[in-house]
Amino acid sequence: MSLFDMTGKVVVITGSSRGIGKAIAEEMAEHGAKVVISSRKADACDLVTDAINAKYGAGTAITIPANISSKESLQNLVDETRKTFGKIDALVCNAASNPYYGPSAGISDEQFNKILTNNIIANHWLISMVVPEMTARGEGSVTIISSIGGIKASTVIGAYCISKAADMQLARNLSAEYGPQGVRVNCIAPGLIKTDFAKALWDDPETLKRSTAGACLKRIGEPEEIAGAAVFLASRAGAFTTGQTIVIDGGATISGGA
Repeated sequence: MSLFDMTGKVVVITGSSRGIGKAIAEEMAEHGAKVVISSRKADACDLVTDAINAKYGAGTAITIPANISSKESLQNLVDETRKTFGKIDALVCNAASNPYYGPSAGISDEQFNKILTNNIIANHWLISMVVPEMTARGEGSVTIISSIGGIKASTVIGAYCISKAADMQLARNLSAEYGPQGVRVNCIAPGLIKTDFAKALWDDPETLKRSTAGACLKRIGEPEEIAGAAVFLASRAGAFTTGQTIVIDGGATISGGA
């Protein structure tokens, strides 16, 4: 059996109707998992669910819409997953928000609170809902999609970067809490990836050139280049990995830019 085999596992992925979350869901299904596709819009989720089921068989994927800013909506996501699949083996907290682009002095309290709620507190809520069954079973995996923004300064997305740094610490704290019961908690920190979320940084060729100039590989990443790490962390291949942040950024954080 492959170390990356996910047969018989149930994986919930938030923000999985597009971008990195969608790529993770598709790769989890490729490796045998049952996947829950979730975002705010059911119709967008259904497109992904239908495509996965057409490729891997009916019942491989289901749609359960959820708004990460609502604790009740997240609880429904967990409850409905258990009703359908009976359990949750792995959770990928991918959904996030960034409603503000500009200097820190200009962000409104509402925008700052939205970033902190959706990018940190919502992860705490959802993990707390899922972990009890994992600890009772003696195994489970939680992966938070953070960002290299959590380890770099920014003059334009400061609050977002603060939230992503907090996610890394959340993973460290929870890995210490739940590790003795066999539950692993990790982060993936992508660099610039070609998603709608980051479109402002790559849509224009000159902007893209500036955005990738400091990276060793001198290019933007693709969503599927993040998905493999998510499978690694959720599978037996990652069974001895916890409390870590895996940086996948084309060398952006280690390069001097030359």
